[in-house]
Amino acid sequence: MADQPEVNERDVNEPEPRRPVALSIDVVVPVYGNWAMTRDCIEHLQRQGIAHTLIIVDDAGPDDTAERLRAEYPHVTLVEHKTNRGFAAACNSGIQAGTGDLVMLVNNDVQADPDMLERLAEAFTANPKLGSAAPLLFQPNGTIDAVGLCADPTLAGFLRFHGAAESQLSADAPALLGPYGAVAAFRRTALTEVGLLDEGIFMYGEELDLALRLSAAGWATTAVLASRGVHLGGATSGRGSAKQRERAGFGRGYLLRAYGVLTTRTGPRALATELIVCVGDLLLSRDLASTRGRLAGWRAGRHAEVRPATVPGLDATIGFVTSLRMRVGDYAAR
Repeated sequence: MADQPEVNERDVNEPEPRRPVALSIDVVVPVYGNWAMTRDCIEHLQRQGIAHTLIIVDDAGPDDTAERLRAEYPHVTLVEHKTNRGFAAACNSGIQAGTGDLVMLVNNDVQADPDMLERLAEAFTANPKLGSAAPLLFQPNGTIDAVGLCADPTLAGFLRFHGAAESQLSADAPALLGPYGAVAAFRRTALTEVGLLDEGIFMYGEELDLALRLSAAGWATTAVLASRGVHLGGATSGRGSAKQRERAGFGRGYLLRAYGVLTTRTGPRALATELIVCVGDLLLSRDLASTRGRLAGWRAGRHAEVRPATVPGLDATIGFVTSLRMRVGDYAAR
């Protein structure tokens, strides 16, 4: 059995008064080391003009984040994992530690604009059927990191508008499936209905899976372009490490198995795509990390809970060639 997180709460007033909201908000920040980045994220969240509960989950990181949080930010709810359990598990621990009507997952490498949370909350207040919402996130160079996720008929997920200039935003774009994990807002009742993030996926693909399940359950989603922030991770260039590519491959293989994609009419396309991706990764990286991850994910996926057979939020207009192009860097800039 996985270890249970220790929760330390401090009964201390928040640094500044916030405007009350109709819906209470929990902001969950999963953390694994890099205290300087975490502190910067907290400082930006403290400038929000709307009331919220900040929950930091220390996923057994290699530094002294927990001690620094207790010393410098005693008003923060701190959840500590005894062992490193992965992004999905860290997010789930934070969600379970709160009671807010809304749950907003924020990566520690995000610098939130002062009204980011408020703009997201307004969308949920206006639409009681809204299950999730995505903000407009920029890369440090000013181009767009993401406006949520989209997915093709094989359930391959992509960042919407990645690499585009703000002037390129238009209604003629891949259909929004759900929020991107860097900043993802959810209605708690929607999460209660469909379940939290699948902890069978250590990292990469868990937010796509949740978006697929919410869409299948009939919950609406929306992009809130007035809600903005900068995702520092979006500045990463070049190919990822072998571990990163293996974990991303694991998530892909896991979802292919869990959703039974290869047994559907899109199965041949999915197989062809995965073959091209794995061969391309081998040629570029000279290792089998991506392939190894997919095979491991495929094996693990047989233990996943049964997934919905139909997901209305998929974008059928994303064809085979387009889906390959969307896998390459800042594709929307091309």
